[in-house]
Amino acid sequence: MRRTPRQARSRETVEIILTAAAQVFERAGLGATTNRVAERAGISIGSLYQYFPHKQALLDALVTRHVAAARSTLDAEFAALRADPPDPATAVLRIADTAVALHADHPRLHALFAAFATRTPDGVAAVDALREDCVREVAFHLSRRPGGADPAELARTVVHAVDGLLHHSPAAPATQRARVRELVRLI
Repeated sequence: MRRTPRQARSRETVEIILTAAAQVFERAGLGATTNRVAERAGISIGSLYQYFPHKQALLDALVTRHVAAARSTLDAEFAALRADPPDPATAVLRIADTAVALHADHPRLHALFAAFATRTPDGVAAVDALREDCVREVAFHLSRRPGGADPAELARTVVHAVDGLLHHSPAAPATQRARVRELVRLI
């Protein structure tokens, strides 16, 4: 971001811009323009440029927002699973279902994130850290199974496969959930 909003009104303006950007990117993909985002947000292009110098900055901010929401939601699910652990297969399916739910709102936008966003060092680090936390949590639950493959390697396979499906094969939420559940069962 070009400028960090400090006042409530500025933070509200940034939120309006990001909501509009998500809608425009969902519809237009990379054909989205900052002019169209400003129009959708009901602000001048100059107001948009006070915070976001270009389209990539908007994408990066949307990814940052998505990763923060995902972290919060997944951390809550991880804590619930640790507090009252179901059988390992159910735990892994619950984590997968949570990931699907986090991507249900804008499937095309999430595909765009994977292809063109998060190229900043901080963005890459945040996404990698979240992915590794998911690997560790899935491995924890898989390690509770008797026998079987190396839990850490199997967890890495599950997490990366689910991530690939969610970000590179956008579909309706029910279809995504069915695909991810079938993938987890296969693995």
